[in-house]
This record gives sequence, structure tokens and C-alpha cells, in this order.
Amino acid sequence: MSLSRKHQSREIITKAICGKGRKFSTVTHTVTPPHNPTSILGAWIINHQYEAVAAGDGIEVIGTYDINIWYSYDKNSQTDVAKETVPYVEFVSLSYLDPRHRASTVEVSADATQEPSCVEASVSSGGGSVIIRVEREFTVELIAETKVFVLIGHEDYEDKEFEFSEDTGDYEDLDPDLLDDDL
Repeated sequence: MSLSRKHQSREIITKAICGKGRKFSTVTHTVTPPHNPTSILGAWIINHQYEAVAAGDGIEVIGTYDINIWYSYDKNSQTDVAKETVPYVEFVSLSYLDPRHRASTVEVSADATQEPSCVEASVSSGGGSVIIRVEREFTVELIAETKVFVLIGHEDYEDKEFEFSEDTGDYEDLDPDLLDDDL
């Protein structure tokens, strides 16, 4: 059935989430304190700051955080805190991207679903530095203008079939876990 005057469609240009992605990563940092550490008494990640920028077919999360290491030295007779600011760039691929979005309207955002945290700290085999293992996770969204096709009319459309000349796209590759349940 083709669309008659009673049954028409419209193209609406709207801002929508046109891309999503998620990335969990584990990174290792080496911090060299002013004294050769004997043992690690504690390690913390603080002052995490980041921003998101569009980068090709993904989003880059660019940020910094401070690593604070409380350690003993001089055969466990003294303690000190070593601090180092670590910059990072994390590329997050988009697992879903609407190819019909308007590139000139792109806005990106990132959310740290797991703030960087120290999961392991140990004295290196040479004894002069501390090896820190950090875990972090980000979710990202690409928001842009895109077209939405809607039917307009006053009749019940349950038993009707409509033909559109415009290709509506292939949505078989969508990840259902990325869809919001509360829509």
C-alpha cells in the first residue's frame, strides 16, 4: 500500500545519541620515589580530570590523575609519600554509530563508570621504583543531528503496510545492551 493524503510521512531533524561505546582497561605505571622503597604502605589515585574529543570512528578520553604512594625506606625505618601526575589518552571505539548523522553537529561526552583505581602496587625487582597497576572504565556517547521518519495521519495503522522510498538502514548489528530500558 502506498501512502495516500491521509497517510503521510515526515522527516524530522533532531538531536539524538548517534554513537555509543565502552572500554575497560588496565595500565601499568612506574613511579620512582626519591628513596629506594623497602615496602609499599598504600597507593591511591586522586585528582582525576578528563575530557572527551571526537577522533575518527571513536572518541578519545584525554585526562590526568595523581598517583600517591606511601612507602617505607631505609629498612622500614622511615616513611615518605611519592606523588606523580600521570597524563593519558584512552581511545574508545564506538560499538554503534549512525552513519547518517550530521558530522558538523557532533558533540561527545564521556563518563568514568570506574574511576581510575590502584589494584596492585609493588616494589620493582631492582628495588628503585614502584610498579602500579591501575584499572579504569569509560562509556562514551556521540550526539548529533540526524533524520527521523514519522508517519502522520488519523487512522489506526496496525493492519496497514507502508512503502517508503528512503532506505531505513540495517539495524541487525545493533547491540541491545546499549539500548536504554527506560525509554
